[in-house]
Amino acid sequence: MSRPIVGIISNSYLLDESYPVFAGGTMNVEALTEVSDCMPLLIPADPRYVSVEELVETCDGFVLTGARANVHPEEYGEVATESYGTFDRARDAITLPLVRACVERGQPVFGICRGFQEVNVAMGGSLYPEIRDLPGRDNHRMPPDGTLEEKFELRHCVSVTEGGVFNEVLGATRVMTNTLHGQGIKTPGARIEIDGTAPDGTPEAIYVRDAPGFTLAVQWHPEWNAANDPVSRALFGAFGKATHDWAAQVRKPRLQKSA
Repeated sequence: MSRPIVGIISNSYLLDESYPVFAGGTMNVEALTEVSDCMPLLIPADPRYVSVEELVETCDGFVLTGARANVHPEEYGEVATESYGTFDRARDAITLPLVRACVERGQPVFGICRGFQEVNVAMGGSLYPEIRDLPGRDNHRMPPDGTLEEKFELRHCVSVTEGGVFNEVLGATRVMTNTLHGQGIKTPGARIEIDGTAPDGTPEAIYVRDAPGFTLAVQWHPEWNAANDPVSRALFGAFGKATHDWAAQVRKPRLQKSA
């Protein structure tokens, strides 16, 4: 059987400040290919071109990528201000119902950075516009200068619940991660289980409680150096296994029926 298909949620950009494109980081493709053993497929995150119904039938799993644009605060009942940054309403219109559909179907979905925040908002949670402005919190944003390696270097530890879901996947209760985000969870959504936190208390690892499938999400960027970093490799390996299991369960009956 061919490799499972994983939809990578893309982001909207202007190339050379004038030419609109949908784009996704190469490192997401590398992680899915080298670690998850899945076929990556870039998804234009815009309801004018794709529907959630088509996506869940076409793909076996999904990676909700990081992005500069943030989930619009209207999605969780708050008013947009300058502090919330830029938005991508088209992506909101795809990813939020997509998360809910995957949770209901038991279809694997892996949230990364903005994707972590999308999982929380999709389940009814809210976000802080800027973590570093909160009393007692650290600056979790990407360093403004330096090489790519310096920007993605491991900068703080994340403690996960002993005996919890992430403990089982990672084989440890404390791991080192990078950090490149400005926003973070304010209130967790219904069934959102905060399973890992940074030293300042910022939620860093979540999953949807009692979901029938893989719903893990992390606030950091495990796609960086995924084949070599033990934490990233464990996460993409677990997601890959869940996606292979989904494909084996769903595709085989389809093939038998069509034959």
